[in-house]
Amino acid sequence: MHSITLRFQASQSTLPQAGRVPGGTVLRWVDEAGFACASAWARGACVMEFVGGAHFVHPIRPGDLVEVHARLASTTDTAMHLAVEVRSGGVHGEPQREVLHCVAVYTAVDAQEQPRAVDTWRPETPGDIALAQRVKAHIDAARAAQ
Repeated sequence: MHSITLRFQASQSTLPQAGRVPGGTVLRWVDEAGFACASAWARGACVMEFVGGAHFVHPIRPGDLVEVHARLASTTDTAMHLAVEVRSGGVHGEPQREVLHCVAVYTAVDAQEQPRAVDTWRPETPGDIALAQRVKAHIDAARAAQ
């Protein structure tokens, strides 16, 4: 599986800040979707190595319907590079709006928490190739800034 979409209603019990779901909660959802996607591809345990470029566009309100989509963009010998997008909207059929998009890197690990090999992902469609290039450019820029 090279992508996954988690769908749920933002909890009314989430401690809202100014009527919004906190950004840290949204980032936890990003990690949950990224972990599920990466672990399915790796067929085993993974750890997040990097998340970057998290750009919040719209807020999520408690009670909104939320979609968190994680998609494999490329792989290395032991890591998976993902594009993650969060969307939300009302539960009564209102259109979904982009909330956040970012890039995440997960490394597959063995029982001793050491990196282990993963299957290679080869983007084939023009959309997949463009996504892989954008994600790689973002990761390369973040590494260069360190």
